[in-house]
Amino acid sequence: MTAAFVLHRAEGAPFSTSLRRGAFGQNDPFARHREIAWEGRDSMAAGRVSFIGELDVARFPHIETIVVMEGSLTLEAAGMAPLVLGPGEGAVIGSGTALRVRAESRSLFVFCAAACQRPTKTGLVPLRAEADFKPSATLPAEALLGPAPECRSDNVFTDDDAQYKAGTWDSTPYHRIVRPHRVNEFMYLLAGDVRFAAPDGSVLSLSAGDALFVPVGASIGWESSERVAKFYVTQTVQAAIERD
Repeated sequence: MTAAFVLHRAEGAPFSTSLRRGAFGQNDPFARHREIAWEGRDSMAAGRVSFIGELDVARFPHIETIVVMEGSLTLEAAGMAPLVLGPGEGAVIGSGTALRVRAESRSLFVFCAAACQRPTKTGLVPLRAEADFKPSATLPAEALLGPAPECRSDNVFTDDDAQYKAGTWDSTPYHRIVRPHRVNEFMYLLAGDVRFAAPDGSVLSLSAGDALFVPVGASIGWESSERVAKFYVTQTVQAAIERD
């Protein structure tokens, strides 16, 4: 089967990823609420958080992208109006950001967090489904099993220290060979269906509303037959460091 980690299935459908309770680094504001599906030697983690209550964080200790699956979450940062996130909405929290987090009832969100020693971008940045798309690189011909797709992206957050990027991406249909993944990547599907193939021939199918994490070096293919859009996080790392 694929070396990918399903973090959430739409409509609460069951999935097989194992989750463990644990904090991400020191001073994790969500330590008591966090469930980790994958962690790469203190550099990045992905999983989910179930939260209710209020937190005041003087200096957010890492970078974290969140996408709400259930309930509502309010994020307040200096200099901007409160950001209220409902299901399918997300944001990036930069390392060092002063932040208040509120959930009046239970909120469930998926996350992709990364350690950052020398932040190059702070603040709170919303992710946008209706993005300001610009053409982005397609895939090399040797990786494709069919025509090259037309890809677009709207990168709204970059931290150079952590090699962390987040935004929205979409693409026309394409079919890609099974190959080692080149980055750590979190994705939340906004539209479309994707079939992720493994070297053993097994296939993991995801649809709009599902969330997934693929570690660098994991051998995985891609096949889509319609437009796919997603929120994404990527982190450029050396596979030898991140692979367990």
